[in-house]
Amino acid sequence: MSMKFIQEIPSVEEIIAQMPLPEQAKNAKLNRDNAIKKIFENEDQRLLLIIGPCSADNEDSVCEYISRLATIQEKVAEQILIIPRIYTNKPRTTGEGYKGMVHQPDPSKEPDLLMGIKAIRKLHIRALSEYYMPAADEMLYPENYTFLSDILGYVAIGARSVENQQHRLTSSGIDTPVGMKNPTSGDFSVMLNSIRAAQNCHSFIYNGWEIETSGNPLTHAILRGAVDSYGRNIPNYHYEDLIRVANEYEKQQLLNPAIIVDTNHANSMKCFSEQPRITREVLTSRKDNPLLKKIIKGLMVESYLVEGNQGIGANIYGKSITDACLGWAETERLIYYIAENV
Repeated sequence: MSMKFIQEIPSVEEIIAQMPLPEQAKNAKLNRDNAIKKIFENEDQRLLLIIGPCSADNEDSVCEYISRLATIQEKVAEQILIIPRIYTNKPRTTGEGYKGMVHQPDPSKEPDLLMGIKAIRKLHIRALSEYYMPAADEMLYPENYTFLSDILGYVAIGARSVENQQHRLTSSGIDTPVGMKNPTSGDFSVMLNSIRAAQNCHSFIYNGWEIETSGNPLTHAILRGAVDSYGRNIPNYHYEDLIRVANEYEKQQLLNPAIIVDTNHANSMKCFSEQPRITREVLTSRKDNPLLKKIIKGLMVESYLVEGNQGIGANIYGKSITDACLGWAETERLIYYIAENV
């Protein structure tokens, strides 16, 4: 038999009953959700900054990182609203390598999805309860989203998932903002079609139920660069790219036009240290054009406590075991620069 059934996963209701979100954290999330929504609806002119490790591999180091973000958030509250990245699912192009905490709560041990589901819920609850900053996570598996649906403040759909029908339909039933990345091909029409699909209402099968969604008006674009047929990275954060997407938004009359620029991945040519330079260019483009100032709602940055990345087993606290990230000192400088130049 090609499939080996290892263990039955408890229902979402059972997991949430075992690990409920504290009432104080619920209230904090509600307040923060309203603030994020106002930015996408043009009622708040602050810039969103979705920032954090490429992947969340260790609860303590991730929470220490977020504690530092929380301190800075108080100082830049008038210019920036920070959404911590707690990415617990890691897409792998070839299917090989570390797939995130949901698969391996301990990267040095064998996969355990039940313990992984509990570990990611515990991490998200702790971060929200201690720092009152609902986090962003990638919806790599639509069927797993409900294990975190009461906690997340922002959801991202990756470049390899954006054409998938189930991701689009599930996004149409989510109450928080959902960012749709352009596909690795760089085709903007795929991303915009995905946004349109998610902004509409749908009926479909989800986790064993026939459901109906009302559409998500806060679905929007994330530009992350592309890869050509020769495997070369192609940035799409330049002024001309931003104008093109902004104009397409207007043509298609999508709700709440918004762009988030991912400063890493193909945009940085996978060179993490380029992120501050890319940030500066995007902020300049935003200042130079009223349309871009209105439509560019935020930036996505990969950073952690320690600069760079490491192999599994090296055990350097707060250093990424997937893509390389900015270290804390550079991150702090970057956030203050953004606050001064919004």
